[in-house]
Amino acid sequence: MPACKMAEIESSGFISSSDNQSEKSDTDEKQIALLDDKTVLKGKKSEKVDHMADMARAYSSIISHVGEDVNRQGLLKTPERAAKAMMYFTNGYELQLDQILNEAVFDEDHDEMVIVKDIEMFSLCEHHLVPFLGKVHIGYLPNKKVLGLSKLARIVEMFSRRLQVQERLTKQIATAMVQAVQPTGVAVVIEASHMCMVMRGVQKINATTTTSCMLGVFRDDPKTREEFLNLINKR
Repeated sequence: MPACKMAEIESSGFISSSDNQSEKSDTDEKQIALLDDKTVLKGKKSEKVDHMADMARAYSSIISHVGEDVNRQGLLKTPERAAKAMMYFTNGYELQLDQILNEAVFDEDHDEMVIVKDIEMFSLCEHHLVPFLGKVHIGYLPNKKVLGLSKLARIVEMFSRRLQVQERLTKQIATAMVQAVQPTGVAVVIEASHMCMVMRGVQKINATTTTSCMLGVFRDDPKTREEFLNLINKR
């Protein structure tokens, strides 16, 4: 083939050793990244199995120390079931805010109050490892951005599925809302019943605990705060 023809073909991009090498390099990098991801996932799965086994042994020891027979039929698989349950109750540690949002932040010219109330919440008191449960009310004033409504409930789930105290949980939810959409203000109220007060200790079955976190305009403007509180208390 004449040299000029070969030069034309090469310059047109039909033949390019550098392109081939680049494509091969990109493919190799993607394959390596994929293998790395699989290795990480496999490693995490293996680590989780190890944790489950350790937790099951711990539960077996607890059952034995309260005076029960761990080999009794009804208790044979209880340590394993309890370990799985605890992993589920605390799976919020495995989640990050970006995962929860999943790009559900939308540009919207709306600056009036948005409230999602009566979000059911279950968590574990970090002091006694017994449940506290109740409802979460979240309000925010958008600043050119709104959040998919279900994501507010997801944020509650992420932080409540951990060992918690209600005061910290309230603030974490409010702070996450600020990070998510940078609103003019955020208000969070939690009303909950704590089993550590119901099942043990003072044993007051009708006692409830209310906590709040007000940020931005909800803290600075009494009228805005009052509007929010009136709306969440309206039945």
